[in-house]
Amino acid sequence: MKLSISTFFGDFQIPLLALTIVGFLFCSGCQAEKDQAASAFSLQIEQLTSGTKHHFFGYIGQCQTIPWNESGQYILGMEIDTISRMPGPDEPATIFVIDTEDENNIIPLDQTYAWNPQQGTMFYWNPLAPETQFFFNDRDLETGKIFTVIYDIRERKRIKEYRYEDSPIANGGVAANGSAWLGINYGRLARLRPVTGYPGVADWSEKEIAPKNDGIFTVDVKTGEKKLLVSYHQLDEKIRESNPDLQHSGLFINHTLWNRNSDRIYFFARAGWGPGDDSSNRVNVPFTINSDGTGLTFHSIFVGGHPEWDEGNILIGSAPDDLGKKRQVLYDVEHKQIQGYMGDSVLFPNPEGDISLSPDANWFANGFGKNGKNYYTILRRNDGVWAKSEGIDKGDFSGDIRIDPAPRWNRTNDAILVPGIAPNGTRQMFLIQVLSNKI
Repeated sequence: MKLSISTFFGDFQIPLLALTIVGFLFCSGCQAEKDQAASAFSLQIEQLTSGTKHHFFGYIGQCQTIPWNESGQYILGMEIDTISRMPGPDEPATIFVIDTEDENNIIPLDQTYAWNPQQGTMFYWNPLAPETQFFFNDRDLETGKIFTVIYDIRERKRIKEYRYEDSPIANGGVAANGSAWLGINYGRLARLRPVTGYPGVADWSEKEIAPKNDGIFTVDVKTGEKKLLVSYHQLDEKIRESNPDLQHSGLFINHTLWNRNSDRIYFFARAGWGPGDDSSNRVNVPFTINSDGTGLTFHSIFVGGHPEWDEGNILIGSAPDDLGKKRQVLYDVEHKQIQGYMGDSVLFPNPEGDISLSPDANWFANGFGKNGKNYYTILRRNDGVWAKSEGIDKGDFSGDIRIDPAPRWNRTNDAILVPGIAPNGTRQMFLIQVLSNKI
């Protein structure tokens, strides 16, 4: 199914050509009017999966996550039976690839018992073998301990499992250079932030609010060597330097984001999101740390939403401007200051929406929900031209089973993969293509 896309200016629909002109009004150094029209682009939606079961990829839990393999032939996904609740510990999801060269045929590969409706199972094509190998998380049914898997589609089997008996962790982010992945305790997340955890998995640090033996780990992809990068105890001490009277029910970590150079990680240390927690006592603190464990830095400027790394030391996210209005910002983590802004409320009605930067760093997508649908703004950064998609139904799901916009770029920088609800009420995978306008 293919649908043509209309565009929006504020709350009013206008023709595509008018949108193109508006887009150029927001850029600097605009070209001649005929060049403006020639360089415009439009968007097209295609539903990739269908059927009575639900199919999805997962949200933007780590930067540079690309659903397509190196050649672009295969797209990773998961098939599940229900989206109306969190999965039980014994409910698997089927892992598959879509063959884009064979009428989008679904090829089942494996199963996982470590997944949730928002994140999926933290898929990531192996940067050291991106044509055939990918990472996913799984759980041992007997012990409840989680682990991470590398699967090879050419061999049709798991070629490596990373299991740690004393501290069972699973992937929370793969370095873009393929050197390592970040390990976190999803059992702790299931208890303290259910939407990001895996129900029923083992949690070895549940008795401590800021344990010394839990936090963010790094795992060497080749050797499997694991080390604790930063502990909850260290984070707790760092937070108390500016808030000595801090009270919380237990720290957890969300959004472990490698930068594009694979030498720095941005993440949130949080508390107070669990069942029965008082939201007025929430902890939500951004940190950066170098990949070798040095340079742990508390950031007083909160760059939130679902942030994304730009090139170098720049982070893209949401923060208030001088007037207190939330904007899409460019934050320099090295100098701890906002370097600039992207667009305005017309381009990005919700700067805290899910965002994604293309592999070439020239295309930026912001997805946001409104009136039961997810919409997407696509911005071409080198000239400021932009367009907005029609809404894709996201149903009335909320809380732990909500369907976030979650845009994910392909490797050729001309399409994003997004979730949505199909006409038959199932959750399916959709493609939004960026099409050049020829005049």
